[in-house]
Amino acid sequence: MTTHLAYGNTFSDSKPHYMILDGLRGVAALLVVLYHVFECFDWSPAPHGYLAVDFFFVLSGFVIGYAYDDRWKPAAGTNRPRLTLGGFFRRRLIRLHPMVVAGAVIGAVCFLLQGSVRWDGSHVRIILVMVAMLYGMFMVPLWPGARADVRGNGEMFPLNGPNWSLFFEYIGNIFYALLLRRLPTRWLAAVAAVMGCLLTHIALRDGYLGVGWSMVDGGFWSGSVRMLFPYTIGMLLAREFRPGKVRHAFWLCSLVIVGVGCLPLLWGEMSPLINGLYDAICVVFVFPLLVWVGASELNMDTNTTRVSAFLGNLSYPLYAVHYPLMYLFYAYIGFHGDLVPISKLADVWPVAIALPIVCILLGWLCFHYYDLPLRRWLSKHWQ
Repeated sequence: MTTHLAYGNTFSDSKPHYMILDGLRGVAALLVVLYHVFECFDWSPAPHGYLAVDFFFVLSGFVIGYAYDDRWKPAAGTNRPRLTLGGFFRRRLIRLHPMVVAGAVIGAVCFLLQGSVRWDGSHVRIILVMVAMLYGMFMVPLWPGARADVRGNGEMFPLNGPNWSLFFEYIGNIFYALLLRRLPTRWLAAVAAVMGCLLTHIALRDGYLGVGWSMVDGGFWSGSVRMLFPYTIGMLLAREFRPGKVRHAFWLCSLVIVGVGCLPLLWGEMSPLINGLYDAICVVFVFPLLVWVGASELNMDTNTTRVSAFLGNLSYPLYAVHYPLMYLFYAYIGFHGDLVPISKLADVWPVAIALPIVCILLGWLCFHYYDLPLRRWLSKHWQ
C-alpha cells in the first residue's frame, strides 16, 4: 500500500491512505470539468462524464470505511471510544465545508458578473442572490419553485450546481455514523444489493444516471439511491479488502475512467435499456473493481507518485469551484437550455480551451491558499 501525507492527512492521528485513489479522484474531477465544458453543445467528447460522480461516491465509501471503522471501538484499556459522533462530524465538516462555502461565494460572484439574470433573461434582485448564496453556504437545497432559484432551472444549488453531490455526501456521512457502521457485513451487503437493484431500475427507467441535481420529479430519492449504492459498496470493499498485486494500476485505472466517460451516449430505439444498462454496469461492477485495482498498486514509481499527489490535492477544490465558471461560459455563448450546435465551437474555441486551464488554476489556488491552511487551523482549534 502506498501512503501519502497531504490533503487527506491534516489530522495528526489520521491513518495513512492510498495515494493512488487520490490520484484517480483527480482524474475523475478532470473528466467532470471536460463534461461540463461541452454540456451545452449538441456533441461532447465526454458524454458519460457524469458517471465520474458515481466513482466519487464509491471512493468516498471506501475511504470512510477504511479511515473510521476501527476508530469507534474503545481504546486499549479504556471504555471510551477513540472517536465520538461529535468528533466524526467535526472532522467531516472540516474536510468538506470550507470548499462548500468557497463554491457558494464564487458562484454568487460569477452570477453577479453575468448580469444577475435567469436562463430566461429576467433580472434577479441581489437580495435573492444573497439568499441563494446563504442556502449554498449552509448546504440547504432549494425546492422546486423556490424564489431563491436564481437561474430558474430547478437546481438544488443554483449558484454552484455540483453541490448537489456534496449534499448527498453529507447525507452519506450521517447514515454511516448513525447506522451503516453498526451493521454486520452481511447486512451491509444486503443494503448494497437492494440499493444496486434500485439504482439499476432508475438507470433503465431514465436511460441514464445523471439524476439527483434537482428536487423535481423525485430527484431527492433518485439522488439518494445514486449515492447510497456506491457508498455502501465502497464500505464493503473497505471491510473485505484484500489487496492484489497490480503494476501500473494508476495508469490502467485512469485509462478506464476516461474511456467510461468518453464512450458516446448509446441512444436509439433501445436507448433506455442500452444506455441505462451501460451506466448501471459501470457503477455496479466497473467502479468497485477500479477501486480494488487502484488500491492494489504495486511499487509506484516516482513520477506516478508525483502525478497522483498533484491530482489528489487538486481533485476536491477543482470539483467544488469549477462550475460557476461554466455558468459564465454558457452565458458567453448564449446557452439558455437548448443545446448549442457544435459548429459554434469554431467561434469560441480559445475560451473553451482556456476554461479547463483556468478551472485547474483556480482549484490549485483554493487548495494552497484557502482550503489547506483553513483546515489545518480548524483541526488545531476545533478538535
